[in-house]
Amino acid sequence: MAKLGFLGLGIMGYPMARNLIRAGHDVALWTNSPEKAKKLAADEKSGFVCETPKQVAEHAECVFLCVGDTAMSEKVILGEDGLLEGAKPGMVIVDASTVAASQSPKMRDLLAPKGVHFLDAPCTGSKPGAEGGTLTFMVGGDKEVFEKVKPWLEPMGKQLFYCGTHGMGMNAKLTQNLVLSNILQAFNEGMVLATKAGVEPKLMLEILDKSAAKSGLINFKAPFVFARNFETNFSVKWMHKDIGLMLESARELGVPLPLTGLTQQMFRAAIAKGHGDEDICSTIKVLEDWAGVEVKG
Repeated sequence: MAKLGFLGLGIMGYPMARNLIRAGHDVALWTNSPEKAKKLAADEKSGFVCETPKQVAEHAECVFLCVGDTAMSEKVILGEDGLLEGAKPGMVIVDASTVAASQSPKMRDLLAPKGVHFLDAPCTGSKPGAEGGTLTFMVGGDKEVFEKVKPWLEPMGKQLFYCGTHGMGMNAKLTQNLVLSNILQAFNEGMVLATKAGVEPKLMLEILDKSAAKSGLINFKAPFVFARNFETNFSVKWMHKDIGLMLESARELGVPLPLTGLTQQMFRAAIAKGHGDEDICSTIKVLEDWAGVEVKG
């Protein structure tokens, strides 16, 4: 049993922290919504709630965080009553959030004088992966530190990829989300076009599945679209945030991403139409509205 901490109990963080507790670890919990932490500790009859990230750090040898964006990550680590104020030398902070790739080397440099280690370890697998403990983690940082925390990642994920130095895990995650978001946009356009032309959506999906256009993302998301079920596994607003991070990295590296720029505008349009808190597959509704057709089973 290890003394761990977990910050951020949203759609992903709540089941991730729960899996650490169920693996037998002593987990200190903190979130902006204290009732979520209290519920988790009560339901699992384990773990305990802290009032600040500082208190979590005072308890833990390793703290995981899964928060919404770069600013939130920096605040809970470096801000008033943040992790750094309570950290002991040798403690490891593992950021499983999707934030700017430049954040990881920055955190490394700011935490190192205090003897605190940092890993960027963004994950993929959405809500089902978090609940089932089958997430994929992409990790950047010192290899020795990764090996130390690996047993604590395993209750949350089944695929652990060490990607290299600080920031490389985040670059890998942003690349993966870049491909996902653009595939989703292609799916949206193709299905709206086919449906408008009169091709039955389920037949179109079967054709795609038997062709070179076969995609795990499409196979997973299409049934939700056909059922008009846009309950959130991964929200439009958070993918839109991630697309912004992709474009930010592209500017820094001098890489043109023309397709991704257009996809960002389509996600922004979905948010403007009120779909920001829905699942990413709800982005199809923008095109459906423009075309005057609905893709459903």
